[in-house]
Amino acid sequence: MEHAYLCIDLKSFYASVECVERGLDPMTADLVVADPARTDKTICLAVSPSLRAKGVRNRCRVFEIPKRLRYVMAKPRMKLYMEYSARIYGIYLSYVAKEDIQVYSIDEAFLDVTHYLSLYGKTAKELAIEIMRSILRQTGITATCGIGTNLYLAKIALDITAKHVSDHIGILDQERYIKTLWDHKPLSDFWKIGPGIATRLEHMGIRTMRQVALCDQKRLKEAFGVDAELLFDHAWGRESCTIGDIHSYRSKTHSFSTAQVLSRDYSRAEALLLVKEMADTLSLSLVEKHSVTETVALYLSLGNHSFATINGSEHLPSRTNSNRLLTEAAGRLYKRITSDGMSIRRIGLAFCDVADEADSQADLFSDPRQEEKDRRLQLASLAIKQRFGKNAILKCMDLEQGATTRERNLQIGGHRSGDE
Repeated sequence: MEHAYLCIDLKSFYASVECVERGLDPMTADLVVADPARTDKTICLAVSPSLRAKGVRNRCRVFEIPKRLRYVMAKPRMKLYMEYSARIYGIYLSYVAKEDIQVYSIDEAFLDVTHYLSLYGKTAKELAIEIMRSILRQTGITATCGIGTNLYLAKIALDITAKHVSDHIGILDQERYIKTLWDHKPLSDFWKIGPGIATRLEHMGIRTMRQVALCDQKRLKEAFGVDAELLFDHAWGRESCTIGDIHSYRSKTHSFSTAQVLSRDYSRAEALLLVKEMADTLSLSLVEKHSVTETVALYLSLGNHSFATINGSEHLPSRTNSNRLLTEAAGRLYKRITSDGMSIRRIGLAFCDVADEADSQADLFSDPRQEEKDRRLQLASLAIKQRFGKNAILKCMDLEQGATTRERNLQIGGHRSGDE
C-alpha cells in the first residue's frame, strides 16, 4: 500500500494568533510579532501574510520595515502560542491516533493518514481540507498542507509546491517530484539543504536536484561523508524513515543544554556570573528528571564582532546533579578556556553523558552527606518554583548587575512568555 502523509503548517502562526486575539483577520491585517522593549534591531518573530505581500520579509529586523507602512507590533507571548498549538494538536487527535502524529515544531506536524482514508471514505486531499477547515473554524488560524508518499515528499510539497497553488495544498509522489522539481532553484529551498550545503554543492558545479541525483555517488561521499546517502536519496524523492521509526528511536546518549545570546558584549568577569547562573538552573533540570551527569561542556562566542568561538569540557570524578559541584565545575572550565581581555557574546552550556540517578554510584572521594544536603535544598527549591513560579526563589548572584536569570525565567525559548 502506498503511504499518504500530510505535513500541515500553521500560516504565520505567531502573527495569526495575535491577530485572532485582537479580532483582526490574520490574512489581511498588517502585524509583526516583536518585542517593543528592545531596540529596532530586534528580530520580528513573525510577519503577517499581508505585510509579507508588501515586501516585508519574514524574520526581518524592525528597522528594515519600510517607514511608510503602518502596522501593529505585538509583544511575543510564547505561552499563548503554545496553548493554541496544543488546541490544534487536539484537532489532529480527533482525526488520527497519536502514534500517527509527529510534531515537527510548534506550528508544523506530520500525520500518517494511510490507514484512515478508507475509514473516512476520503482521498488524502479531501481529508487534509477537512482538517484545515476544522483548524480555521475552531481557532481562526489558516493552515497550509503538503501531501506526499513519504515524509520527505510531504515536506517538500508543503515548502515548495503549496506556495504556487491557490488552495495552498501541494501534492507530490516520486514521479511528480522528478518531473516538476528536479530543476528547481535554489537548492536551499529543499528540506535539509541549508545555505552551507548549497554553497558546497555549487562549488562542485551542482545547482539542481537533477544534478545531485545524476552525480557520481563516490564524489558525493567524499564531500559529505555519511550525509551523502541521505542527500542522494532525497534527490530521487526517496525517504525510508516513517513516523513509527521516529517514535521508536531511542538515543544511546543524553544531554541537557541551555544557551543564550547576550544583549551586549560581556567582559570575562561578567560572563562568569552568567555561566554560574546557567549551571545552577540546569542542575535543577537534572534533579527534576532524576538524572545525573559526569561531563560539563561549554561553548562561547566572542564579542567585538570577531565571531570567533572557543569551547571545552571537564570530566567530573563521578556522576552528580549537585548544583554546588556543577556550578564549581562550570566556573573552573570557563576560567580555563578564557583569558583576560576577552569579551563574550554567546554562551552555551551542556551537561553530557547523562544517566538515570538510580544507576549512579558515589566515588570514594565524595561526601555523601554534603551531596544529600545539596539534593534536599534543590528539591525544596524546585517545589517552590513549580508552585509559585521560577522567580519565587532566587540566589544572591541572580540579583547582581548583569545577571539574566530573572529575565530568562519569564521567557520560553528565549522569547517573552507573556506572563510578565
